[in-house]
This record gives sequence, C-alpha cells and structure tokens, in this order.
Amino acid sequence: MTENGLGHRVLNMDTMNPNVKRVEYAVRGPIVQRAMQIEKELKEGVKKPFTEVIKANIGDAHAMGQKPITFLRQVVALCAYPDLLEDDKFPEDAKNRARRILQACGGGSIGAYSASPGIEIIRQDVAKYIEKRDGGIPSNPDNIYLSTGASDAIVTMLKLLTSGEGKNRTGVMISIPQYPLYSAALAELAAVQVSYYLDEDKCWSLDVGELRRAVKVAREHCNPRALCIINPGNPTGQVQSRQCIEDVIRFAAEEHLFLMADEVYQDNVYAEGCQFHSFKKVLFEMGPEYSSVVELASFHSTSKCFMGECGFRGGYMEVVNMDPEVKLQLTKLVSVRLCPPIPGQALLDLVVNPPQPDEPSYATFIKERTANLDILAEKAKMTEQVLNTVPGIHCNPVQGAMYTFPRLSLPEKAINAAKEKGQAPDMFYCMKLLEETGICLVPGSGFGQRDGTYHFRMTILPATEKLKVVLKKIREFHKRFTEEFS
Repeated sequence: MTENGLGHRVLNMDTMNPNVKRVEYAVRGPIVQRAMQIEKELKEGVKKPFTEVIKANIGDAHAMGQKPITFLRQVVALCAYPDLLEDDKFPEDAKNRARRILQACGGGSIGAYSASPGIEIIRQDVAKYIEKRDGGIPSNPDNIYLSTGASDAIVTMLKLLTSGEGKNRTGVMISIPQYPLYSAALAELAAVQVSYYLDEDKCWSLDVGELRRAVKVAREHCNPRALCIINPGNPTGQVQSRQCIEDVIRFAAEEHLFLMADEVYQDNVYAEGCQFHSFKKVLFEMGPEYSSVVELASFHSTSKCFMGECGFRGGYMEVVNMDPEVKLQLTKLVSVRLCPPIPGQALLDLVVNPPQPDEPSYATFIKERTANLDILAEKAKMTEQVLNTVPGIHCNPVQGAMYTFPRLSLPEKAINAAKEKGQAPDMFYCMKLLEETGICLVPGSGFGQRDGTYHFRMTILPATEKLKVVLKKIREFHKRFTEEFS
C-alpha cells in the first residue's frame, strides 16, 4: 500500500489514453488557470496592482456584459415553466413560439429527450433559414443535425473522417493560426494535423497556393481527406471573399477533400466591403460540376453573432452530398449521445425563426440585435486603431468575428528570458501582463503561428469603457516590457 492507501492505481499517467495527453486547449490553458487563482487571491484580500481580473481570453459575450436578447429569453422561460403562458407580461408571439416548441417535445416538456438528430420542427426551421439565407437554394431537414454547440458537430464529423494506419492515416487540413478545438480533436483521435498558413501581410487571407504546398507535403506521410475553414476567422477575424471561397471549393474538388465550413460568426461582419458568403451558397452557384460532387459539412451555433448564448450549447450541422450509408452511420453515432440539450435546441429555433415584421416582438428584437452588432463593430475598429498606436504591436483590421490577433515585436532579451523559463515568448509576455495588470489574454503560440512570430488573441467583447481600460493597460505594459528587456 502507498501513503494514500490506494496502492498501484489502475489508471495512471502510464496506462491512460496517450492521445488525451497530447490534447492542448489554450483558450482555457495555464494562463486561464492562473487568472482564476489570482481572482481567488483578490477575494482573500491579497494586494495586487489591480482590483479585478479582466478575462479577454474567450468569446463569452454574456460573461463580458452583453445583454441577452429579450425575445429569446422570454420564449425559453415559457418553455421551461409553461405556467407562465397564462401571464400577461409575455407577448403573444413569444407564447405562440413556446407552445409550438412544447407541442414538439415528449410529454410537452423540454425535460424530455428528443430524436437524436434534434426536434423535427426545429430541423425544418433551420432548413428554411438556410434556404432564405442562401437566396432560395434548397435545404433538406434530413441533412440537418442539431448539436451541443457547433463544437460537438465538428468533433463528430472528424470522428467519421478518421481512419487508416501509417501513411494512410487521415490527414485534416487546418489553418494556422487555428481555433484549438481542431488541433485538440485531431490529437484525441490520433488523426494527422496538416497545417496551412494564413497570410498575415494580406489581412490573414487564405491563398490556394499555400493549400497546394501543404497538401503536397502531407501526402508524403498521411492521407489528407478533409479541409477545415473558419469564416469569419477565429482567432484572426478575417472575412473571406467570394473569389477565395470559389478557389477553395475548386481546390477541394481537385484534391478530393471533404470540406468542413465553420461559419459560427456569420452575422459578425464589420468591415466595409466585406460580406459573409456561405460555402453552401457559393458551391451551388458554381453549378453541378461542383455542387453534385463536393462533400460539405457546415456549422452554426447560438454562442456567437448577436446572441452570445454560449451556455445553452445550441448548434447545428448541415451535410451536403454525404454518402447515404455514411449518413446512417452518422445518425447512429449521434444517437449514442441521445440528443443535444433541449433548451439549446429551443433557443436555436428562435435564432433561425425570429420575430416577423407583423409580430409584437419584432421592433424590440431588431433594435437589440442591431445594437449588439453595431457595438461590436465600433469595438472592432477601436481595438485595431488603439493597438496600432503602440510601437511594437501590429494589428490587422478586425473584419469580423470577435477577436484580434496582433503581432508582437519582442526584444531578444525577453525571448531569451522566456526560453530560460521553458516558455514560449508570447506565453511569457501574456503571463507577465496578467500578473502586472490583471488582463487575461491567450498567447498566439496556443493557436499556432509562423516560426519567429509572436501574437496574442484578445476578444473585443468587454464593455466599451472596460475595453478602453484594457487597451490603455496593454499599451502601458508593452512600453514597460520593451524597456525592461531592451
């Protein structure tokens, strides 16, 4: 027996799944753990050069003070507690939506399981929403799978795609910088990460020549079978042009790759001249040469855009041109998880089927939706402008999404000091920033970046006045940091 009386544990670091040990998720990594410790210390009265920790590390809109959309919460409240349907405080359109959702639930309760791909009327509403968004291109509810946020559906698709051994092991192309869900899921599945680099000097644009380079190198050691695109981009905030999307679709067709389009920021487009184009719409407008052969899964979520309802874990995936037998396997795979959370499904229904112009909630809904998106657009511009006044920080325009990913010029002495600590230089920078200012950012090394470049990812979500404080503190810290290590 050992000291704790447990003897030799069955599950230990040697016997556990080795793939799990390879998983890294920077958005909630060591820097965030330290931020939580500091919050505790502040509560216990430990003196710091600041009074609060500002978490600008994660796209969690409500935690940063964004107000929920009234209509969404009214309907979810009515679904959760149907006795409120007798209450005059709730508008009639909210009650009608709630009744419709409840009628589609087992026993008229959102506490019941649903069908594994999701409640049928909600899948129908999602299909209608996609059709309207894409200018009338048909969408079949049978191709819609509701999910626990978009993340769940993305991981499910990657599971379906991963197979083979050695040189025949599935390779999945992901952008660098990337959202760490992708690298983490690939590590857990023991699939091969095939990195392609976005062009920072051209506002993080995607170049098909770089995709060709990456796939050619990858074919020497794995079997590239999928290409993942995040548009608008996370962490880089770029919005892809229609031409770029066409080029990517042609490339996927030529190289026989399954396309995965992560489009969770589709309403978050701020820059003039930028517009969101869905991969599905562009694919079908390119004609049957492509639309009948390119396999596509696209993803959306309730967590971002004007809603910011991360905690409800609502999302969907639409599959196009999927082999019917594989689709049966996909349905089997999602059924193992029973179903996505019903409150999340209900919320998603309201996002895809919002109040209409002749309904009582319409004016308030539009006012709140517009206000949320306008404020984000203002903060995107302000963040770019302020960071670009700091010598040693270069920030590309935040065209969309909720983040900026500025490049840092770090002194040689700082890079060496980081190496001595066994840390990536931008991790060293961000940790020091946290300890001195209370601002929690994620180092660029957690998302991937070109060798010899350093970045951080910062969300633009803090309330405007707080964001001004954050930017001022970063500017002052960068000046001090540069002087200390020059």
